[in-house]
Amino acid sequence: MTFHDASPDELLILEDLVGRPLSGRCAIIVRRGDGSPVVIENEPHLRDGTPMPTLYWLVDPDLHEAVSRLEGEGGVHRFEELVDSRELERAHEQYARRRLAATVQTDAVQARGGVGGTRVGVKCLHAHLANYLAGFEDPVGALVALEVDVPELRVEDVRG
Repeated sequence: MTFHDASPDELLILEDLVGRPLSGRCAIIVRRGDGSPVVIENEPHLRDGTPMPTLYWLVDPDLHEAVSRLEGEGGVHRFEELVDSRELERAHEQYARRRLAATVQTDAVQARGGVGGTRVGVKCLHAHLANYLAGFEDPVGALVALEVDVPELRVEDVRG
C-alpha cells in the first residue's frame, strides 16, 4: 500500500485548523459534505522518526470542541465504564494492527498501544471518535458520536 499525502493546499488548511505546522505526513480521510476536513490519518512516524501513536486525528473544530466538553465533564471515565472491556480491547488491538500496517519507517522505534496510544482503557475521546468516524469499530467512538452533533460525512480511500 502507498500512503497518499495531503496536497499542499490541504496542508495549509490543516495547519490552520491545528494552529501549527504539522510534523509528519498525513492525509484527509473523512470530510464533511462541503469537503472540509474532519479526520486525518497520520503516518506512524513524524518526519524526524519520532513515533506517532495517533493514527487518526480529529481536526474538525466543531467536533473537537464538543468532544472537549465531554472530556471536561468526566466523559473519559464515564465512557470507559459504559463499554464492554473486550470490545474496547479489540478496538485497541485493531488500531495497533492498522498503525503497524501503515508503518513506512520499519527500522525506527515503533509506537505502542492502541487508540490514542493507550493499551487499556480510554485515554482520549477525540481519538476514539476519529477512529469511529474513519469507519472502524470503536465502542467508545460510537457512544461519543451519539452525544455530539456529527454532520453528514464521507470517508475517503487514501491507500492505493
